[in-house]
Amino acid sequence: MSQAVVDKEAFRDSIATVDKEGKRVWVYPKKPSGKFYEYRKLVSYGFLALLFTGPFLKINNLPLLMLNFPERKFIIFGMIFWPQDFFLLLLGFLAFVVFIILFTIVYGRLFCGWVCPQTIFLEMVFRRIEYWIEGDHMKQKALDKADWNQEKILKKSAKHSIFLLISFVIANTFLAYIIGVDALKEIVTDSPKNHIGGLSSLLVFTGIFYWVFARFREQVCTIVCPYGRLQGVMMDKKTTVIAYDYVRGEPREKLRKNQVRTAGDCIDCHQCVQVCPTGIDIRNGAQQMECINCTACIDACNNIMEMIGKPKDLIKYASEENIAENKPFRVTGRMKSISAVLVLLLGGFVSLLVTRSNVDATILRTPGMLYQKKENNQISNLYNISIINKTQQKMPITLRLLEPQGNIKLVRDNLVLPEQGLTEGVFFAEIDQKALHGTSTEIKIGVYSGDKLITTEKTKFLGPGQ
Repeated sequence: MSQAVVDKEAFRDSIATVDKEGKRVWVYPKKPSGKFYEYRKLVSYGFLALLFTGPFLKINNLPLLMLNFPERKFIIFGMIFWPQDFFLLLLGFLAFVVFIILFTIVYGRLFCGWVCPQTIFLEMVFRRIEYWIEGDHMKQKALDKADWNQEKILKKSAKHSIFLLISFVIANTFLAYIIGVDALKEIVTDSPKNHIGGLSSLLVFTGIFYWVFARFREQVCTIVCPYGRLQGVMMDKKTTVIAYDYVRGEPREKLRKNQVRTAGDCIDCHQCVQVCPTGIDIRNGAQQMECINCTACIDACNNIMEMIGKPKDLIKYASEENIAENKPFRVTGRMKSISAVLVLLLGGFVSLLVTRSNVDATILRTPGMLYQKKENNQISNLYNISIINKTQQKMPITLRLLEPQGNIKLVRDNLVLPEQGLTEGVFFAEIDQKALHGTSTEIKIGVYSGDKLITTEKTKFLGPGQ
């Protein structure tokens, strides 16, 4: 997305947080203020409340969200997903990827500035604590350059102690989403020697979160996160982004008293640069890899425009087409096609969720075993069965041969399916030889809990043939 740049020497040709010698440039963003910042605070605090209460929220006595990778057990909105449901998760992930692409095509990186956990924690938690303890950007810069005196030691110690405490809370919350609140409580309250692995994980996560938010910061968006690098592929001139209206703003010129102004509305005050959390100049173009669409520059510019009596929105939500050609927003063919794919994926995902069985059974013939011929022309095959329960209810299990008619005899007396668990068993299926069709016959077995049929499975039955 190209924009007119008057001063070519001022145009950025390298990453904003690295100097000419390749060393990191520490960003001291000015504390933002304005309408969009207040809206962002409301959205951020809402997401933070949801994040920290999420592990305690339950639907049908199941967590709202739990991603237990070690046990390969996933709970999303109170529904349990096991490895057998991998295709459902894959379809949901594909729908999510398409949604991100569509959203980016239309609204740019709105997700990064308003919803991304990295941005919310850094801008609305850690940096606000930094402003509270050390002051605004100029005071922070002066404090970092000052010698280590009592004031600096106290402020730095207080800040980093709070950072560590918050990182520890985040680590506990993060771990709760993986292993569940009950397992986390056991780790915290039980003897440390019984949970060396769990406590080690807590300390590792705490260290990672502290390092990310205390030191690495905006580098996550510019170095680690692939989304910023991919946006150039997904965005075009019709994408709505945070953009500088160069048609109205150029040429730039400082504001002077008693001057008949013939230049553009931009007075080159650099307030938009000072508030940017990634250190860029939005006037160099909207599609910069570091721009996270956080709206801080909009608020800063609007405050200046209000002070000098100029119209607001010199920096605003707009597309290149809006600014260059004064064209209104319209839905493109690409947006329609991606929307259609998204609707189909979501429709398929919802349909599979609705029709998904709460109990999955796998029945396989025991390897290496042939059929057995018994009295009265009865043919017997040996099978292994594995049943997974995705509900919170314990179930006694019985098996019945539905097609063709026959009998099932369990090797052990009964099968009991535990809640959210798995049970395995071995059984013989006996069928009259006259009901068989050749050497291999497809049979259907019903899995019952009491008199209720909960699932059916088909498998092969070997016989001597006719």
